[in-house]
Amino acid sequence: MNAIDKLYHISQKKTKLIIGLMSGTSLDGLDIALCQISGYGLQSHLQIIAFETVAYNDFIRDNIKEIFAQTKINLQKLTLLHQFLGKLYADIILETLKKWHISPQEIDCIASHGQTIFHAPKRLHKIDFFGNATLQIADAEQIAYHTGIITLSDFRQKHIAAGGEGAPLVVYGDYLLFSSKQENRILLNIGGIANLTYLPSSLQANEVFATDVGAGNTLIDYFAKKYYHIPFDAEGKIAESGLLNEFLLDKLLEIDFFSQDFPKTTGQETFSPILVENIISELAPQIAAEDLLCTLTHFTAKGILRAIEQLNIIKSSIYVSGGGAFNTFLIKLLSQELSVQLFDVLGFDPQAKEAALFAILANETLSGSKVSLGKGKFTNPAVCMGKISLPN
Repeated sequence: MNAIDKLYHISQKKTKLIIGLMSGTSLDGLDIALCQISGYGLQSHLQIIAFETVAYNDFIRDNIKEIFAQTKINLQKLTLLHQFLGKLYADIILETLKKWHISPQEIDCIASHGQTIFHAPKRLHKIDFFGNATLQIADAEQIAYHTGIITLSDFRQKHIAAGGEGAPLVVYGDYLLFSSKQENRILLNIGGIANLTYLPSSLQANEVFATDVGAGNTLIDYFAKKYYHIPFDAEGKIAESGLLNEFLLDKLLEIDFFSQDFPKTTGQETFSPILVENIISELAPQIAAEDLLCTLTHFTAKGILRAIEQLNIIKSSIYVSGGGAFNTFLIKLLSQELSVQLFDVLGFDPQAKEAALFAILANETLSGSKVSLGKGKFTNPAVCMGKISLPN
């Protein structure tokens, strides 16, 4: 069977076995979710068969950081990393499948988000003649060729072509998998950046919306590594031992992002450690490291709380996923104002959520299904997302 015939055959299957890949702005590593998906649209059913996060080593992380969220970079390094990460992903997939005792021939397709290196909605770059843009690397041709598995990638570009900002895309999967007639839901994801999806109990697609709401873990992790040489503040224990600097917090909340209208997307281009370091040097140059982590954790919580209040969706059940869900201090701060539950109470591994949701996007594309969500400025267009790379 040639590749095109195989692609058609897969599109007709009632149940598909899809690997979802996600590497976020925190640069922790590659999330791999093996998903069994039946149906499509609101009849979609997803079961996670296996999940693993393969950590990046310092070499990979440091090389990505050289080109990540910067306006001036080494173009050769960008070009080399695009190919390198694609081959790396392929190798990781094959090693993980071997560990799971699953043959590559059993997998219908791979859905690869890639590694975001720059996110540039027009609302932020404000450059005449240019529109929304975003860039993810990790060449899917490398993945498809070396694994022998059809690969879908570069999901965000179709969203931009149809008038969106390329994010947050999880809104589509959130609506298809987690809507409930019993309650209005907020699915709050606290990764490098914090974002939320609102799911009304009416199940009406035009009432659904998603938006980024502020900094997630990105700044906390950066300063934990800078001052304590650890990848993150486990459970927020260091932050909880510190004191809040309200003057610094108020200044951070003056960052332009917070005055912009919803919906909006952002990244480390906005919540830059350099920007924060400049603010600190001006306002609190002698701040203790634990006080800084305490203040930054409050900053993340405040951004989330303000957004939920401004969007007038506070009367909702809130389910938290992402790395921030494991920051006990951050969850404690949110719980002072909101009724917060961890995402796993929905019977779904919160760490696997984003990788699995890209598997859902691939399933929608292969099934020819597309749904429009929201209305007005909150509209997410009905498009099939993902470029298809054949193995040969």
